[in-house]
Amino acid sequence: MYVQQLYTNCLAEAAYYIESNGEAAIVDPIREIEPYIELARQRGTRIKYVFETHFHADFVSGHIDLAKETGATIVFGPLAETHYETYTAKDGEEFKLGNITLKAIHTPGHTPESTCYLLLDESYQEYCLFSGDTLFVGDVGRPDLLDGKMTKEELAGMMYDSLNNKIKNLPDEVTVYPAHGPGSACGKNIGKETWSTIGHQKKTNYALREMRKEEFIKEVTEGLVAPPAYFFSDARINKQGYEAIDAVMKNNLRPLSVDAVELDLQNGSLVLDTRNPEDFEKGFIPGSVNIGLNGMFAVWVGTVVDIRKQLVLVCDPGKEEEAVQRLARVGYENVRGYLMGGFPEWIRAGKKTDTVISVSPADFASKVNEGASVLDVRKYTEAESGHIKGATVLPLADLKSNLSSVPKNETVYIHCAGGYRSMIAASLMKADGYSNVVNVYGGWSLIKEENVPVETGLAGVKNN
Repeated sequence: MYVQQLYTNCLAEAAYYIESNGEAAIVDPIREIEPYIELARQRGTRIKYVFETHFHADFVSGHIDLAKETGATIVFGPLAETHYETYTAKDGEEFKLGNITLKAIHTPGHTPESTCYLLLDESYQEYCLFSGDTLFVGDVGRPDLLDGKMTKEELAGMMYDSLNNKIKNLPDEVTVYPAHGPGSACGKNIGKETWSTIGHQKKTNYALREMRKEEFIKEVTEGLVAPPAYFFSDARINKQGYEAIDAVMKNNLRPLSVDAVELDLQNGSLVLDTRNPEDFEKGFIPGSVNIGLNGMFAVWVGTVVDIRKQLVLVCDPGKEEEAVQRLARVGYENVRGYLMGGFPEWIRAGKKTDTVISVSPADFASKVNEGASVLDVRKYTEAESGHIKGATVLPLADLKSNLSSVPKNETVYIHCAGGYRSMIAASLMKADGYSNVVNVYGGWSLIKEENVPVETGLAGVKNN
């Protein structure tokens, strides 16, 4: 028996490769399937099953392409209805894989069809649980992603029953392999580890402590921020089906001249600049949005860019394919192409450019003490433990819909935790006509070491 976690940092997503006696299964694959096929090829196995824990909302799964390429059977849990061929498992149904067994455990709550898969080893002993978005390290899946089809309270009630009647009854030593790690928006506050055990989670996970159902529902549904808008599109794509990834790459990976980019901009396309923030700030095409490939690129594109928008990419040379692939992971396929030669080609053509001013934490501290306007784009949960006194705390995910609350007639200093999100915010504001925005290098991790007025809690924070 062999189990391998295949973690994708960009999505904070974990897929799994399981193998026994020449047969393999994949749990929750991401869009590009070659790594799974290559792993099976290297180990001399045949992929027999693709197990899906639910209809994923935060990424487009590779289950359809993988099944077509390998002949594997796609398995969903009860209540899953698709527009393509799958096998719907019954609660408790078992699937043989070589000398081991995978048992479907229907655990509605995150979604109605959510299903965990319990691996029983060669001795038919409970070994590990592929828990999908039902159980994370330190958290559980959010119950508010059905877009009005069921209330979050109804789903939270189902989650309570699933956890207490099925998950908590498993042996303490069973390993928990969730579908997501820290940074994923599929939970409220997922822990930093990407695996755990049932016993450890019963001791440390707030959702597994003993409590009444009403109390559980309140705890699980409180403090939920709005999910990224693309979540509902991706869930629909995973349910209805999609175009093969090879076709998407071919259609989207097109080199564009400077003139072609200008024409696309005139026709309403958005320039998505994927360079690192420190390169973007020195010069960019006016109106560009900067989301660097060096961070959680796909997640932030899905959070701040409309999935229907036509995109033109600006990349460091050689990074174009990576950008298109990572966009496809979250269902962003309306890519006109990329600027051939990157931003230097725009410069050589003598076209107009824009910049973002950035300052050091020390210079920022002096401005704060002079009464400067501060915009903190971290999450509320981050700012609660410490922020600049009098700052406006407006999480990046909510920035576009609340920009009217940020004054355009004064200089605004923007920071996040480390500098990645603040440059996204600065580019969004620049594109919206804000000319006096200043980015702060290093974010809160360095600002808090300076002599600045700090307060905790959110009672005095200006926000929406």
